[in-house]
Parts: sequence; structure tokens; C-alpha cells
Amino acid sequence: MQQAETIRELRDEIAVLKGQKGRPVMKPSRMDTGTDKDGQPGGKGRGKRRNVGQPAKAARLDIHEERTMAVIDVPDGSRFLGHRTFTVQDLRIGAHNTRFLLERWATPDGRVLTAACPAELCGLHFGPSLRAFILYQHHHCHVTQPKLHEQLREWGLDLSVGQIDALLASGQDAFSAEKSSLLKTGLAVSSAITVDDSGARHQGKNGYVTVVSGPTFAWFGSADNKSRIGFLTHLHDGQPSYALNDIALGHLQKQELKAALVERLQTNPFAGDDWAAYLDRLGICDERHRRIATEAALLGGLVTKGIHPILAIVSDGAGQFDILEHGLCWVHTERLVHKLIPSNAAQRGEQERLRGEIWAYYADLKAYRAAPAPENMEALSARFESLFGQRTGWATLDRLLRRIRQHKGDLLRVLARPDMPLHTNASETDIRDYVKVRKISGGTRSDLGRQCRDTFASLKKTCRKLGVSFWAYLTDRLTAAGKVPPLVDLMRQRAA
Repeated sequence: MQQAETIRELRDEIAVLKGQKGRPVMKPSRMDTGTDKDGQPGGKGRGKRRNVGQPAKAARLDIHEERTMAVIDVPDGSRFLGHRTFTVQDLRIGAHNTRFLLERWATPDGRVLTAACPAELCGLHFGPSLRAFILYQHHHCHVTQPKLHEQLREWGLDLSVGQIDALLASGQDAFSAEKSSLLKTGLAVSSAITVDDSGARHQGKNGYVTVVSGPTFAWFGSADNKSRIGFLTHLHDGQPSYALNDIALGHLQKQELKAALVERLQTNPFAGDDWAAYLDRLGICDERHRRIATEAALLGGLVTKGIHPILAIVSDGAGQFDILEHGLCWVHTERLVHKLIPSNAAQRGEQERLRGEIWAYYADLKAYRAAPAPENMEALSARFESLFGQRTGWATLDRLLRRIRQHKGDLLRVLARPDMPLHTNASETDIRDYVKVRKISGGTRSDLGRQCRDTFASLKKTCRKLGVSFWAYLTDRLTAAGKVPPLVDLMRQRAA
């Protein structure tokens, strides 16, 4: 039977090649916007409605200079009617160098007192506006360091490539600390998060970046490989702690660790010292057993750090994300059907029919999530069985439906948890910047550079979700103006 299905798949591919049809180009799925109940697909063709009574754009602008223009050759006897306003927006770009004359005094006891520069300079020869501009251009606009150096030199600033690199990478401890607080607060105030990962080269080698997204924050962490232990270490913000509690025990049972080893872990509490040495003392030497025990202990450590008590994680199905209350992305699930290559009209018809049924079912799930009705849970569950339990006669499609059906629990987690998103569009949108950077500059060369890349990507995306201007945020932090509150405070306010 398996051989027959394989032969049929190969014949399907040969038929496609004979028909000179290549693999279809997969465009971003419109399933989420295309199943809105208002019938509006979103995107193109939807014009903005102009608000009646909204002030003109010029009335909302800050006026920095006002000039009066006189009429030339006014005839005698003319009557002055006042002025007509004509507002022009412009931008002043150029070097602004300040020379500080620091007073020096010699005291009677032989000491020399020298006046200090403003605190926002941090002892540097570059002002906060210039430093903010460099950070903004590089991390927000993806301008490479050579282009940034060329741009600033043409504007009359005297900076070397090394100085630009130092301004981008050094002295960013305050930003790194605020980035760390985003994850801790986000996991505490968010009942559900979405996650995703992508390639991020480092030191000429393939690496990975993981994004953790919530309604009010986005956090990025890079590593050389991806695994469940690596993902849990990310959730600990690189500072793992271990605890064996009920959550940890649940993971041990889910992974079917031997009962004797589970009992050994329960009867010998972890004292908080070296985790690897602790496993050695218990005689847990098998690689798989150590991995499962470590995953469980890291999960338990997250609970002690105050994550949301019912935290749920929605992913695209990658195994490292399958922890806690796990849900699968419906957009990725529908994409599996869309990616199949039919070889004849009958298969093409079955594919389109099934995609239409999935879209209709997804629309009903969205409606349920917006207004949960417990009496509809059983009906939606039965429809899932009917939808993915059908036989189409196309062996490849039938096998895919059976595979999707096996993940019913993760796909219908939303029935019990309406607060969970149905897709991972948010995290995919957040991580898109890394794809752009990968195409422009390839990757990072130093560990400090990689850390800064993750830091400012996290801060920028979080500012966008909170409605804070990233430029205003950078200038506020570098000048210590204190006008932009800590981002975690805004996150808590939004969650409340």
C-alpha cells in the first residue's frame, strides 16, 4: 500500500513536469483577512473615510519659524485683508558642533578642579541626537555601517568606521536591561504568546533567532542552534534556573520518562547548585533522559519566575515550541493543503473544495473566539472530524488530512482557551526584519553585535506595538529626558 502511494506521488510529479507547470509561488495567506464576517478582504481597494470636522494637517504641525511675505507694488487705495497662511514642511540636516569651555580652578591645596560636561554626553565626543540617529538608521532603517559612514561624512561630520561601530555596540547596557525586562513582564501579563524562528548568520556560520511575541511586546534571542532546551533558555532570557514542581512533573510524564527516574528526581530535590552535577549524582547519564529532565526543570524554573499561570504558546508546529498549553497555527495548516501540486483537474478541484471548507471552518472558529459559546464546542469538534476525516481519492491529500487530524488537540485548543490566537501572523511579521537584515548584510561578526541586534529589534517592535515612536524613545533614553515611560509600565497599563 505504501509503495502504491509512493508510485502515485511520483507519477503526479511527472505529470506536472510534462504539463510544464512549476511549483506554485506561495504568496502570504489571506485566510485570516478573507474570513472576516464583514466580507471585506482587507488590503487594496479599501479607501480611508475622511473624518468630518478633522483639523487640517497644517493645524497639527509645530511651527518653528514664521515669515511675513509682502506684496510688491500695491496700488494706492488698496485695503489690507490680513494674511493667508501657507505652511511649508522642511527638514534641516547638517552638523552642529559645540565647543565646551570647561573652567579649571587651582585650589590652595594644589588640586585642579575642572567643570564637567553635560551628563547626557556620557563622556563621549558625540551628542545624543547623533547617537540616536546612528542607532535609528542602522537598526530601524537597516542602513549598513559603510553607507552610514559615507552619509555622515557628506554632511560634514568627522567620524571613522570604528567610531560608528563603537557607537552602535558599546555602552548599550541600559538598553539591554530594558530589553530583558520586556520578556519577564510580557510572560507575566500575557496569557498567550506566539513564537517563530528564522535563520540569522553569525561569524560566518548558520545561526537562528527566536521571536516571542505578545499583544504588547516582542522579544528576540539568537543562538547557534535550536532545540527545546534552547527555547526554554530563551524564555529565561539566557539566565536559566531549575525547579522540579508540578509543571516539571507534568512534562516528565508527557515525555514518558521512566517511572524510576521520575521517582528519583522527586525524592532528591534539586538544591540549586550545578544542574549537570545534580544529574550525575542521581546517575541519570543517558542523553535522552538528561534532556527530558533538563526541559522539565527549566519549565519549573519559569513558574518560579512568575510567568502567567495559564500561559499558552502558539507556533507553526516546530517541536521545540511544544510546551505548556500549545496551539498550532491554522494559517500554516491550510498552507500545507495549498502547497500540494495537483496533476489533473480532478485533484485540482478536490484541493480547491477542501481549501474552501477549511476557510469556512476557520471563519466559524474566529466567530467562536470573538464570542465563546460552550454549547458550540461539540459541534465544532465534530465538524473537525468530518472535515479532516474525509477521503478524496487523492492519496497525497488523504495522507495529509490524516496527519492534520492527529493534531486535533493543538488545533482546537482555542475552544477551551478563546484567548489564544488562531495563527502566528504577529510573530511572523515581527521576525520579518531579520530576513531583511540577512539579505542586506548577511549576519553579525561579534557576540556584542549579535546582542545589540537582538536588543534594538526587541525595543523597536515593542515600541511599535505600544504606539511609541522609536525615534522619540531613543532620543528620550539618550538625553535622559524622562518623557517616555519605561516600556514595561506601558505594557502593564495596556494589559490592565
